[in-house]
Amino acid sequence: MIRFADAAAFEAALHDLPLADEAAVARARTRQAELTKPAGSLGRLEEIAPFMAGWQGTERPRAEQVRAVLFAGNHGVAARGVSAFPTEVTAQMVANFRAGGAAINALADLCGAELSVIPLALDRPTGDIAAEPAMSATECLAALNAGAAQVTPDADLMFVGEMGIGNTTPAAALCAKAFGGDCEAWCGRGSGVDDAGAARKVAAVCAALALHGPDCTGPFETLRRLGGREIAAMAGAILAARMHRVPALLDGFICCAAIAPLVAANPAFTDHCLAAHCSAEAGHVRLLAHFGLEPLLRLDMRLGEGSGAAVAVHLVRAALATHNQMATFAEAAVAGAH
Repeated sequence: MIRFADAAAFEAALHDLPLADEAAVARARTRQAELTKPAGSLGRLEEIAPFMAGWQGTERPRAEQVRAVLFAGNHGVAARGVSAFPTEVTAQMVANFRAGGAAINALADLCGAELSVIPLALDRPTGDIAAEPAMSATECLAALNAGAAQVTPDADLMFVGEMGIGNTTPAAALCAKAFGGDCEAWCGRGSGVDDAGAARKVAAVCAALALHGPDCTGPFETLRRLGGREIAAMAGAILAARMHRVPALLDGFICCAAIAPLVAANPAFTDHCLAAHCSAEAGHVRLLAHFGLEPLLRLDMRLGEGSGAAVAVHLVRAALATHNQMATFAEAAVAGAH
Protein backbone atom coordinates (compact mmCIF):
# COMPACT_ATOMS: atom_id res chain seq x y z
CA MET A 1 0.00 0.00 0.00
CA ILE A 2 1.30 3.45 -0.90
CA ARG A 3 1.54 5.94 1.94
CA PHE A 4 3.09 9.39 1.94
CA ALA A 5 5.08 10.03 5.12
CA ASP A 6 4.81 13.79 4.82
CA ALA A 7 4.22 16.61 2.36
CA ALA A 8 7.76 16.32 1.02
CA ALA A 9 7.26 12.62 0.24
CA PHE A 10 4.02 13.42 -1.61
CA GLU A 11 5.70 16.06 -3.76
CA ALA A 12 8.77 13.87 -4.33
CA ALA A 13 6.52 11.11 -5.66
CA LEU A 14 4.97 13.59 -8.07
CA HIS A 15 8.37 14.21 -9.64
CA ASP A 16 9.49 10.57 -9.74
CA LEU A 17 6.69 9.04 -11.80
CA PRO A 18 6.92 5.69 -13.61
CA LEU A 19 6.72 5.91 -17.40
CA ALA A 20 4.72 3.93 -19.90
CA ASP A 21 6.32 0.84 -21.46
CA GLU A 22 6.99 2.21 -24.94
CA ALA A 23 7.94 -1.23 -26.29
CA ALA A 24 4.48 -2.53 -25.33
CA VAL A 25 2.90 0.53 -26.91
CA ALA A 26 4.79 -0.16 -30.14
CA ARG A 27 3.72 -3.82 -30.17
CA ALA A 28 0.10 -2.84 -29.64
CA ARG A 29 0.27 -0.32 -32.49
CA THR A 30 1.80 -2.95 -34.74
CA ARG A 31 -1.06 -5.29 -33.93
CA GLN A 32 -3.59 -2.51 -34.65
CA ALA A 33 -2.03 -2.02 -38.06
CA GLU A 34 -2.43 -5.72 -38.86
CA LEU A 35 -6.12 -6.12 -37.90
CA THR A 36 -8.75 -6.76 -40.56
CA LYS A 37 -9.96 -3.19 -41.02
CA PRO A 38 -8.85 -0.08 -42.87
CA ALA A 39 -6.28 1.85 -40.87
CA GLY A 40 -7.98 4.35 -38.57
CA SER A 41 -11.47 3.06 -39.26
CA LEU A 42 -12.26 2.56 -35.58
CA GLY A 43 -11.26 6.13 -34.82
CA ARG A 44 -10.31 6.90 -31.25
CA LEU A 45 -10.93 3.31 -30.17
CA GLU A 46 -7.62 2.53 -31.88
CA GLU A 47 -5.80 4.89 -29.50
CA ILE A 48 -7.08 3.28 -26.31
CA ALA A 49 -5.49 -0.16 -26.66
CA PRO A 50 -1.91 1.14 -27.12
CA PHE A 51 -2.47 3.54 -24.20
CA MET A 52 -3.56 0.67 -21.97
CA ALA A 53 -0.76 -1.53 -23.27
CA GLY A 54 1.84 0.99 -22.18
CA TRP A 55 0.72 0.88 -18.55
CA GLN A 56 0.07 -2.86 -18.40
CA GLY A 57 3.25 -3.80 -20.27
CA THR A 58 1.54 -6.12 -22.74
CA GLU A 59 0.39 -5.77 -26.33
CA ARG A 60 -2.98 -7.29 -25.35
CA PRO A 61 -4.18 -5.24 -22.37
CA ARG A 62 -7.35 -5.93 -20.41
CA ALA A 63 -10.01 -4.09 -18.42
CA GLU A 64 -11.51 -6.87 -16.33
CA GLN A 65 -10.70 -5.63 -12.82
CA VAL A 66 -12.06 -2.08 -12.59
CA ARG A 67 -11.69 -0.26 -9.27
CA ALA A 68 -14.03 2.63 -8.45
CA VAL A 69 -13.80 4.73 -5.31
CA LEU A 70 -16.16 7.50 -4.25
CA PHE A 71 -14.91 9.94 -1.61
CA ALA A 72 -17.22 12.25 0.34
CA GLY A 73 -16.42 15.37 2.33
CA ASN A 74 -18.05 18.53 3.66
CA HIS A 75 -16.91 22.10 3.08
CA GLY A 76 -16.99 25.10 5.36
CA VAL A 77 -17.39 27.45 2.41
CA ALA A 78 -20.85 25.94 1.80
CA ALA A 79 -22.10 28.13 4.66
CA ARG A 80 -21.71 31.10 2.31
CA GLY A 81 -24.64 29.88 0.20
CA VAL A 82 -22.63 28.67 -2.78
CA SER A 83 -24.71 25.53 -3.32
CA ALA A 84 -28.36 24.85 -4.07
CA PHE A 85 -28.40 22.09 -1.41
CA PRO A 86 -27.72 22.04 2.35
CA THR A 87 -24.60 20.28 3.64
CA GLU A 88 -26.58 17.48 5.31
CA VAL A 89 -27.22 16.12 1.82
CA THR A 90 -23.62 14.83 1.71
CA ALA A 91 -24.21 12.32 4.51
CA GLN A 92 -27.65 11.49 3.17
CA MET A 93 -26.18 10.66 -0.22
CA VAL A 94 -23.47 8.52 1.38
CA ALA A 95 -26.28 6.48 2.94
CA ASN A 96 -27.90 6.28 -0.49
CA PHE A 97 -24.64 5.09 -2.07
CA ARG A 98 -24.28 2.41 0.57
CA ALA A 99 -27.88 1.31 0.01
CA GLY A 100 -27.23 1.04 -3.73
CA GLY A 101 -29.71 3.74 -4.71
CA ALA A 102 -27.61 6.30 -6.59
CA ALA A 103 -26.67 6.70 -10.23
CA ILE A 104 -23.12 5.55 -9.60
CA ASN A 105 -24.38 2.32 -8.05
CA ALA A 106 -26.34 1.49 -11.19
CA LEU A 107 -23.51 2.52 -13.52
CA ALA A 108 -20.77 0.76 -11.55
CA ASP A 109 -22.89 -2.39 -11.46
CA LEU A 110 -23.46 -2.18 -15.20
CA CYS A 111 -19.76 -1.85 -16.01
CA GLY A 112 -18.73 -4.41 -13.40
CA ALA A 113 -16.63 -2.00 -11.33
CA GLU A 114 -15.85 -2.76 -7.70
CA LEU A 115 -17.20 0.32 -5.91
CA SER A 116 -16.11 1.59 -2.48
CA VAL A 117 -17.60 4.59 -0.68
CA ILE A 118 -15.25 6.47 1.66
CA PRO A 119 -16.72 9.30 3.78
CA LEU A 120 -14.10 11.60 5.28
CA ALA A 121 -14.99 13.33 8.57
CA LEU A 122 -18.42 14.48 7.42
CA ASP A 123 -19.11 15.78 10.91
CA ARG A 124 -16.19 18.20 10.59
CA PRO A 125 -16.47 20.42 7.50
CA THR A 126 -13.22 21.86 6.20
CA GLY A 127 -12.34 25.45 6.97
CA ASP A 128 -14.05 28.14 4.91
CA ILE A 129 -11.43 28.74 2.21
CA ALA A 130 -12.51 32.37 1.86
CA ALA A 131 -11.41 32.99 5.45
CA GLU A 132 -8.94 30.25 6.45
CA PRO A 133 -7.14 27.18 5.07
CA ALA A 134 -9.37 24.25 4.26
CA MET A 135 -7.23 21.81 6.24
CA SER A 136 -4.25 21.57 8.52
CA ALA A 137 -1.16 19.85 7.15
CA THR A 138 -2.05 16.75 9.17
CA GLU A 139 -5.59 16.67 7.79
CA CYS A 140 -4.46 17.14 4.21
CA LEU A 141 -1.85 14.38 4.48
CA ALA A 142 -4.46 12.05 6.00
CA ALA A 143 -6.82 12.73 3.11
CA LEU A 144 -4.11 12.11 0.52
CA ASN A 145 -3.24 8.83 2.21
CA ALA A 146 -6.91 7.84 2.48
CA GLY A 147 -7.07 8.12 -1.29
CA ALA A 148 -3.78 6.36 -1.97
CA ALA A 149 -4.78 3.45 0.26
CA GLN A 150 -7.73 2.62 -1.99
CA VAL A 151 -5.61 1.82 -5.06
CA THR A 152 -4.07 -1.62 -5.52
CA PRO A 153 -1.72 -2.78 -8.29
CA ASP A 154 -4.01 -5.64 -9.32
CA ALA A 155 -6.55 -3.25 -10.87
CA ASP A 156 -6.61 -3.06 -14.66
CA LEU A 157 -8.31 0.34 -14.63
CA MET A 158 -9.53 2.72 -11.94
CA PHE A 159 -11.64 5.82 -11.51
CA VAL A 160 -12.65 8.03 -8.61
CA GLY A 161 -15.76 10.03 -7.85
CA GLU A 162 -16.87 12.49 -5.21
CA MET A 163 -19.75 13.80 -3.17
CA GLY A 164 -19.53 17.04 -1.24
CA ILE A 165 -22.02 19.88 -1.12
CA GLY A 166 -20.30 23.09 -2.19
CA ASN A 167 -17.25 21.38 -3.66
CA THR A 168 -17.36 23.11 -7.04
CA THR A 169 -16.23 26.25 -5.18
CA PRO A 170 -12.87 24.87 -3.97
CA ALA A 171 -12.56 23.10 -7.33
CA ALA A 172 -12.82 26.45 -9.12
CA ALA A 173 -10.26 27.97 -6.74
CA LEU A 174 -7.82 25.14 -7.42
CA CYS A 175 -8.14 25.61 -11.18
CA ALA A 176 -7.73 29.37 -11.01
CA LYS A 177 -4.60 29.00 -8.88
CA ALA A 178 -3.14 26.26 -11.07
CA PHE A 179 -3.78 27.78 -14.49
CA GLY A 180 -4.74 31.41 -13.99
CA GLY A 181 -7.70 33.27 -15.42
CA ASP A 182 -10.35 35.23 -13.59
CA CYS A 183 -12.46 33.59 -10.92
CA GLU A 184 -15.74 33.92 -12.78
CA ALA A 185 -14.42 31.93 -15.75
CA TRP A 186 -13.86 28.89 -13.54
CA CYS A 187 -17.12 29.15 -11.59
CA GLY A 188 -20.14 27.32 -12.96
CA ARG A 189 -23.61 26.59 -11.63
CA GLY A 190 -22.59 23.41 -9.82
CA SER A 191 -25.71 21.72 -8.47
CA GLY A 192 -27.94 24.38 -10.04
CA VAL A 193 -27.32 27.46 -7.93
CA ASP A 194 -29.23 30.66 -8.86
CA ASP A 195 -27.71 33.99 -9.95
CA ALA A 196 -27.23 35.19 -6.39
CA GLY A 197 -25.59 31.92 -5.41
CA ALA A 198 -23.32 32.08 -8.44
CA ALA A 199 -22.23 35.57 -7.42
CA ARG A 200 -21.49 34.34 -3.91
CA LYS A 201 -19.40 31.53 -5.36
CA VAL A 202 -17.31 33.92 -7.45
CA ALA A 203 -16.80 36.17 -4.45
CA ALA A 204 -15.71 33.23 -2.31
CA VAL A 205 -13.21 32.01 -4.90
CA CYS A 206 -11.76 35.49 -5.36
CA ALA A 207 -11.43 35.93 -1.60
CA ALA A 208 -9.76 32.52 -1.26
CA LEU A 209 -7.20 33.29 -3.95
CA ALA A 210 -6.44 36.70 -2.48
CA LEU A 211 -5.98 35.17 0.97
CA HIS A 212 -4.04 32.02 0.12
CA GLY A 213 -2.48 32.62 -3.27
CA PRO A 214 0.98 33.70 -2.09
CA ASP A 215 1.18 30.69 0.26
CA CYS A 216 0.22 28.10 -2.37
CA THR A 217 3.85 27.31 -3.07
CA GLY A 218 3.34 23.74 -4.28
CA PRO A 219 0.68 21.07 -4.84
CA PHE A 220 0.44 20.10 -1.16
CA GLU A 221 -0.07 23.62 0.14
CA THR A 222 -2.50 24.39 -2.68
CA LEU A 223 -4.64 21.35 -1.88
CA ARG A 224 -4.38 22.06 1.85
CA ARG A 225 -5.45 25.67 1.61
CA LEU A 226 -7.94 25.64 -1.28
CA GLY A 227 -9.19 22.07 -1.50
CA GLY A 228 -11.14 19.65 0.64
CA ARG A 229 -10.82 16.19 2.10
CA GLU A 230 -12.51 14.32 -0.75
CA ILE A 231 -10.61 16.46 -3.26
CA ALA A 232 -7.23 15.67 -1.70
CA ALA A 233 -8.23 12.00 -1.47
CA MET A 234 -8.89 11.91 -5.21
CA ALA A 235 -5.50 13.49 -5.86
CA GLY A 236 -3.84 10.89 -3.64
CA ALA A 237 -5.66 8.05 -5.37
CA ILE A 238 -4.79 9.19 -8.88
CA LEU A 239 -1.14 9.67 -7.91
CA ALA A 240 -1.09 6.20 -6.31
CA ALA A 241 -2.57 4.78 -9.51
CA ARG A 242 0.37 6.21 -11.44
CA MET A 243 2.83 4.77 -8.93
CA HIS A 244 1.15 1.35 -9.32
CA ARG A 245 1.05 1.75 -13.13
CA VAL A 246 -2.75 1.53 -13.13
CA PRO A 247 -4.47 3.54 -15.89
CA ALA A 248 -6.99 6.08 -14.61
CA LEU A 249 -10.22 7.33 -16.13
CA LEU A 250 -10.84 10.93 -15.09
CA ASP A 251 -14.43 11.87 -14.29
CA GLY A 252 -15.75 15.43 -14.29
CA PHE A 253 -14.75 18.90 -13.24
CA ILE A 254 -14.12 18.25 -9.55
CA CYS A 255 -12.11 15.09 -10.14
CA CYS A 256 -9.95 16.94 -12.66
CA ALA A 257 -9.66 20.00 -10.42
CA ALA A 258 -8.28 17.73 -7.70
CA ILE A 259 -5.20 17.03 -9.81
CA ALA A 260 -4.89 20.54 -11.29
CA PRO A 261 -2.12 21.49 -8.81
CA LEU A 262 -0.29 18.26 -9.62
CA VAL A 263 -0.49 18.86 -13.38
CA ALA A 264 0.63 22.47 -12.95
CA ALA A 265 3.73 21.18 -11.13
CA ASN A 266 4.37 18.28 -13.54
CA PRO A 267 2.50 18.36 -16.89
CA ALA A 268 3.43 14.70 -17.50
CA PHE A 269 1.25 13.68 -14.58
CA THR A 270 -1.75 12.93 -16.81
CA ASP A 271 0.16 10.49 -19.03
CA HIS A 272 -1.61 7.57 -17.31
CA CYS A 273 -5.04 9.21 -17.58
CA LEU A 274 -7.88 9.12 -20.07
CA ALA A 275 -10.50 11.87 -19.88
CA ALA A 276 -13.76 9.96 -19.62
CA HIS A 277 -16.01 12.87 -20.55
CA CYS A 278 -16.37 16.63 -20.65
CA SER A 279 -19.03 17.73 -18.20
CA ALA A 280 -21.52 20.55 -18.54
CA GLU A 281 -19.81 22.40 -15.68
CA ALA A 282 -18.23 25.64 -16.80
CA GLY A 283 -14.46 25.39 -16.90
CA HIS A 284 -14.13 21.65 -17.47
CA VAL A 285 -13.40 21.99 -21.18
CA ARG A 286 -10.72 24.59 -20.38
CA LEU A 287 -9.25 22.37 -17.69
CA LEU A 288 -8.99 19.38 -20.05
CA ALA A 289 -7.27 21.64 -22.59
CA HIS A 290 -4.66 22.52 -19.96
CA PHE A 291 -4.23 18.78 -19.34
CA GLY A 292 -3.83 18.10 -23.07
CA LEU A 293 -6.64 15.52 -22.95
CA GLU A 294 -9.52 15.02 -25.36
CA PRO A 295 -12.61 13.55 -23.66
CA LEU A 296 -14.00 10.24 -24.84
CA LEU A 297 -17.59 11.41 -24.32
CA ARG A 298 -19.54 14.67 -24.40
CA LEU A 299 -22.91 13.93 -22.84
CA ASP A 300 -23.53 17.16 -20.88
CA MET A 301 -23.34 15.19 -17.63
CA ARG A 302 -22.64 17.12 -14.41
CA LEU A 303 -23.53 14.67 -11.66
CA GLY A 304 -20.10 13.77 -10.34
CA GLU A 305 -19.92 10.55 -8.32
CA GLY A 306 -17.64 9.06 -11.00
CA SER A 307 -20.70 8.63 -13.23
CA GLY A 308 -19.11 9.80 -16.47
CA ALA A 309 -16.09 7.58 -15.92
CA ALA A 310 -18.33 4.56 -15.30
CA VAL A 311 -20.00 5.13 -18.66
CA ALA A 312 -16.62 5.45 -20.39
CA VAL A 313 -15.48 2.07 -19.05
CA HIS A 314 -17.64 0.52 -21.78
CA LEU A 315 -15.68 2.40 -24.46
CA VAL A 316 -12.39 1.14 -23.05
CA ARG A 317 -13.71 -2.40 -23.08
CA ALA A 318 -14.98 -1.98 -26.64
CA ALA A 319 -11.55 -0.79 -27.72
CA LEU A 320 -9.82 -3.73 -26.06
CA ALA A 321 -12.34 -6.25 -27.41
CA THR A 322 -11.67 -5.21 -30.99
CA HIS A 323 -7.93 -5.04 -30.36
CA ASN A 324 -7.67 -8.45 -28.75
CA GLN A 325 -10.32 -10.47 -30.57
CA MET A 326 -10.13 -9.33 -34.18
CA ALA A 327 -8.11 -11.44 -36.59
CA THR A 328 -5.09 -10.07 -38.40
CA PHE A 329 -5.04 -9.98 -42.18
CA ALA A 330 -2.68 -12.96 -42.14
CA GLU A 331 -4.83 -14.98 -39.74
CA ALA A 332 -8.00 -14.37 -41.74
CA ALA A 333 -6.30 -14.83 -45.14
CA VAL A 334 -7.57 -11.39 -46.18
CA ALA A 335 -5.54 -9.27 -48.54
CA GLY A 336 -4.22 -6.06 -46.96
CA ALA A 337 -4.15 -2.58 -48.45
CA HIS A 338 -1.72 -1.98 -51.30
